[in-house]
This record gives sequence, C-alpha cells and structure tokens, in this order.
Amino acid sequence: MVKDLLTIIGTILFAVVIVEALNVLLFIIIRYFVRTVLKFNVIENWVGDSKKRKRIAQVTVILCLVGFAIWNIVNTIIVVVHWDVFFFVAELLEKGIQKISGKKSKYYWQGALAIAALILYLGTGYYNAFHVSETNYQLKTSKDIGDKALRVVQISDSHLGTTFDGKGFAKHLEKIQKTNPDIVVVTGDFVDDGTSKEDMVEGCKALGKLKTTYGTYMIWGNHDKGYYSSRNYSLDDIEKELKKNNIKTLKDETVLLGDKIYLIGRLDRSFVERKSADTLVKDLDKSKYMIMLDHQPNDYDAEEKTEVDLVLSGHSHGGQMIPIGITGELSGANDKTYGLEKRNKTTFIVNSGISDWAIYFKTGTFSEYGVIDIANEG
Repeated sequence: MVKDLLTIIGTILFAVVIVEALNVLLFIIIRYFVRTVLKFNVIENWVGDSKKRKRIAQVTVILCLVGFAIWNIVNTIIVVVHWDVFFFVAELLEKGIQKISGKKSKYYWQGALAIAALILYLGTGYYNAFHVSETNYQLKTSKDIGDKALRVVQISDSHLGTTFDGKGFAKHLEKIQKTNPDIVVVTGDFVDDGTSKEDMVEGCKALGKLKTTYGTYMIWGNHDKGYYSSRNYSLDDIEKELKKNNIKTLKDETVLLGDKIYLIGRLDRSFVERKSADTLVKDLDKSKYMIMLDHQPNDYDAEEKTEVDLVLSGHSHGGQMIPIGITGELSGANDKTYGLEKRNKTTFIVNSGISDWAIYFKTGTFSEYGVIDIANEG
C-alpha cells in the first residue's frame, strides 16, 4: 500500500517537473523570438531609447503570436522554434565575423539571412507535405503468386482534413487508380480527431470507387479511434461507412486472395485486445505469399519470427521533421522510420504517409503513396 502510494506521488512529481520544464522552455523560446524581432533596424529605430515604445513593440509581437497560436497552435510553435534556431545560428555567425574583423555591423543582416533560410527550409517542408509523390518498390518471391506480378498500392496516414479534405483525397485516388492496382491497402490513421464527418464519408466513397483485382482493405491506426471524443461519429460509424463502400476492415483478421495470397491485418498496438503476430499466422499455409499490415512499425522481431513475406506500416510519417526520425528509433518508439528493410525472409516497408497529423511541414521526408510490385523469381 505504502509502495503504491509512493509510486503515485513519484509519478505526479515527475509530471509536475516535466510540465514546469516545458513552461520554462516555452518562456525562453518566446522571449528570444520577441528579442530578435525587435532587433530589426526599422523597429529598433522606432523604439530608440523609449521604454514605452519598447513595451508597445513587445506586446504587439506577443499579441500577433497569440493570434497565430489561436488559429493553429501546432504550426505556430514549429515556425517559432525554427525561427529561433535559424536566428541563433545567424547571430553566432555574425559574432564570429565581428571577432575576426573587429567591427560591428551597422545593419542587422543576420536577421535577413535567418528569415531567408527559414522561408527556404520551411517552404520546402510545406511543399513536401502538400505535394504527394509515388514511390515504387520491386520485390521478388519464390512463392507462386500467379502468372503475372502482383501490384499492391499502399496508402497511409491520410489524417483527412490536414493537407486535403475528402474531395482532395478523392483526387489523389484518381491518380492512384491509374497505377492499375491489384490490391489497395490503407495502413491506418485514415481520419483524425479534427476530421469532419463530411470528409470521412467523402473519403470512404472515394475509396469505394477504386477498381482493383482483389479489393481495398483497411486497418486501424492509433488516430482512427480518436483521442479527445470531439468527433460526432464513432469508430463503428467509420466501419459502417467503409462497409457501405465495399471496403473491408481487417481487425486481427486474415483474408485469402485468389487462393495464393494471404492478407493479414493487425489491430494497432493501441488496442489492448490485439493478438500477437504468431497467433495470427499459426494456422496459415506458409507456402502462400503472406502480407501483414501493421500501422506502427515497432514489432519487427515478432513479425520476423512469423516468416511472413511482407510487412507494411505507416505511423512515423517518415520522420516528419528533422530530427524526429532519429529520436523515434533511438527511443525505441519505432523499429524503422522510413523505407525498406529486409530481415531474413521478411521484407518491411514503412510509408511516410500521404498526408500529416496537424503539421503542415515535412522537412525530414515527403508525402507519398507506395506502389509495390511483387514478381516471381526467374
């Protein structure tokens, strides 16, 4: 009893320390941001030695910041943090030049340099997030998959409503249809907490219009069930809408396609009732080609032991922004952040996602859908 109480107290104290540390960090970030804005010549000249004007300038900058945060807090934080990083580097550069030359610059050129670099960097990230690319993979197998190669198209992490709505999703699917897929798989996070019911319904209808050899299948991601109960529809409502459009949701289930290919869909690890990888394949005919869908790429050891041929995941958004990809793998949150990895008999592919969760920038990767061609050896 005492031990449990001490554990609870310790957890609460740790949480308090983390929150306070984040508050201090946020204060430092905002303070530095305001200071750099006020250093621009036009503002600095207007302020002069007047404490009143300096206060007015500071309050104006903070109010603008608050306004942007109310509109979109996540992307405001991203811009401000990157602003601080670029300005800090530019000011270090200026200090180095000043030390070498012995002269202080008359103009705040480092501010202009930092803004130019920021626009170029985040502008590229914005393009990468909103522009969807096609990524191709060619795989070989000794198993009999039929007379021709099997084409699997993977869509992941659409988070409808972030970089496109339901109609925008439909336009991307028109492009995907032109690849002539045999199977389309949606590997989780189809919707998000902020996805409207209209966009969800529109997205389901768009998926239902795809023409494939074996059908379109979906597994749940951690965002599909929602975190904050802010939506006016449930996970069951999504499944009903998908079923209405002939989309099969695989929840720790297996389907046999064309008597040659197993498609195994796992529940996301955020579902406490999910089955283990070996349980899902123990009664399957291992001579058939096996494709496993698992939203989060963090059960590689167990999935490798099952000797399934291919595992398709998403979730990581390909790292999203530098240095998130590195931290995800170092922390053990993901076994892989992006791309293809071969482990013995199993090939793993992590898709960077066709969209994003809340964030309008991808600096560590780009938005994509995957086209995976699987052919017989020889």
